[in-house]
Amino acid sequence: MAPIHGVKTVTANVGWSVLAKTATFGLKFVTVPILARLLSPSEFGSVAVALTIVQFLTMIGGAGLTSALIVEPGEDSETVHSVFWVNLAMALLMSAGIYVWAAPLAALLGAPDSAGLLRVMAFLIPIQLSGDLAYCLLAKRMNFSKDAMWSTVSETLAAVAAVALAYLGFGVWALVVQLFAAALIRLFGLHLSSGYLPRPVVKPRKLRPLFAFSSGVMGSEIANFVTFQSPMIVIARLLGLADAGAYSVANRFASIPNQVVLSAVMGVLFPAFSLMGDDRKRRSDALMLSTQVTTVLLAPAMFGLWAVAEPAMLVIFGRDWAWAWPVLGLLALSKAIVTPCSTFIPYLKGTGHGRVLLWSAGLRAIATTAAIAAGSIWGGLPAALAGLCMVNAVTLVGYSWAVFRVDNIPFMQGLLTSSRSMLTALVMALCVRTLLALLEGRLANPYAELLVGAFAGGLIYAVLLFLTERALLRKLVELVRARNAAAIEEPA
Repeated sequence: MAPIHGVKTVTANVGWSVLAKTATFGLKFVTVPILARLLSPSEFGSVAVALTIVQFLTMIGGAGLTSALIVEPGEDSETVHSVFWVNLAMALLMSAGIYVWAAPLAALLGAPDSAGLLRVMAFLIPIQLSGDLAYCLLAKRMNFSKDAMWSTVSETLAAVAAVALAYLGFGVWALVVQLFAAALIRLFGLHLSSGYLPRPVVKPRKLRPLFAFSSGVMGSEIANFVTFQSPMIVIARLLGLADAGAYSVANRFASIPNQVVLSAVMGVLFPAFSLMGDDRKRRSDALMLSTQVTTVLLAPAMFGLWAVAEPAMLVIFGRDWAWAWPVLGLLALSKAIVTPCSTFIPYLKGTGHGRVLLWSAGLRAIATTAAIAAGSIWGGLPAALAGLCMVNAVTLVGYSWAVFRVDNIPFMQGLLTSSRSMLTALVMALCVRTLLALLEGRLANPYAELLVGAFAGGLIYAVLLFLTERALLRKLVELVRARNAAAIEEPA
């Protein structure tokens, strides 16, 4: 029987993951603006377009087998080794394919000059997939502290190297070195931490039980990838590399809060939900609590960034990027709208509802791509991102209906509970926008605007949160007290 991990174990692992992502957040908060000042929008666009292909094939190469391995009981060594070698074989084939067909692929994506970059970046695929198995073993053991440490170390050293190379005039290659350095350091760290050493064992019969789960997960991952990466490809083809670079830079920055909270929480929740088995009440309570907490944390950050996007773009990225402030604001708004959905994907994966996940992700991918293309054609980059906001509003309702139906949670009750703090954050952001409009001309510079907006937003949100989420705050206090009491009772 799989070990039962309670609130203490889950919260401890979430804490480690959030700590690592927070360190990465601080690093990117500093390095992304520095790189934006040293490199051009076209250089960012070239790397972003090439990376889209690499990331897509990296995801396909795994074929969902590592995810299936997480929910598989036990750690059968023959199965583990077989998954590793299948992943590596797929990675090498795809890497070779990119190298050979780099020119037509780059032209297809609207960036024919990126073919050379694409050939070099093809070698990222086997590096990244070679580390998937080691990460899977750490996740299966709920040992996220080691992954957190190596993620922080790899991102830190890679970012320092990128800034140094950009300053020395290496241009676009600074971003390429950053990607390779982070991947190689993390690969080494994951294998060292997990203690995994591959052996020449391949047993196809061991893989067959994994494919039933992995096929649904792979399909949904492809759809999610299309959702998040199709805007880059469509914008590059229809609007050019400069707009693609502006989108890339703004998206990197607007995604930082998501990377801090979501990637940390989702990585822990997937194995945690899978270990809860058929305990429906426990799963439902964990789903609603985790959804509320992530929304409380993320919604004010994203809506707040939308409210102060104009001064923030000027302060953080400089005057050369000031024209792109609507891009930053609309991207933050689009991410804010779907914050209540943050726990739905790991929930559906962990509870084995791959078909629901596949259909939900597929419909979202189609709608996102169509909206971005239509907006790009009819109104340029801001119109494309406005379309993305509308799609995400529909996504919120659709995903909520699908997940609450799976777990027999009343739809309106679940939607209100999960989205209440998002609506509170929206009210806060509207108040901040109104305040900055009233103070227009009275504040000396964009730095003052940003400080006033951040202070006012934090104060307003704290008051509204206390008025609307007292039950949640009491529950969190009770959990912390119970965890501390359990820690005191444990024998030394």
